[in-house]
Amino acid sequence: MKTFNKSIIAALVLGTTAMGAQANSWENDSKDAWIDGKAETVLLMNTNLNNFDINTDVKNGKVVLTGKVESELDKELAEELILSLDGVTDVDNELTVVKNTDTKSKKMKSDSTESDLTDAKITTVITTRYLFNSEVGGTDIDVDTDKGVVTLNGTVGSDAEKQLAVKIAKNAEDVRDVVDNLTIVAE
Repeated sequence: MKTFNKSIIAALVLGTTAMGAQANSWENDSKDAWIDGKAETVLLMNTNLNNFDINTDVKNGKVVLTGKVESELDKELAEELILSLDGVTDVDNELTVVKNTDTKSKKMKSDSTESDLTDAKITTVITTRYLFNSEVGGTDIDVDTDKGVVTLNGTVGSDAEKQLAVKIAKNAEDVRDVVDNLTIVAE
């Protein structure tokens, strides 16, 4: 009888451990799916990248980027955008650069293009953070960036929401300054 009880206890312990691992796996899969959705959204919102040519795959918070982009700057931009997302632990950037035939004009524009890409990244990161933050009405805020200076236009429902929107913008990487043109509209 004692052997039988030990067997039952051992089976229960193993079963509980397996169920815990299964629940943990489900939570990780859900978190990865959430990160994947945010990654797809941030790539979609960036007008400098063709998000239809970029694929994302997430495993335990690590995002693998595959597909093709037109330049090294686009490859770096995609990686920076994904790294800026909450929950992302690492990015494996396997994007392939497909050279465009118009390389002469791109080389002449490289400095302004780099600044434009940084501004686009800043705008996309801030807009995405607004959309994923339940305390900020992200669809009512227009974010414009020029040489690292972010201008916020639109409406918010309270002073607290306005302060949070400005704080989120100021905390984004590469932001030099924030111009707050937000208007508080009581709902």
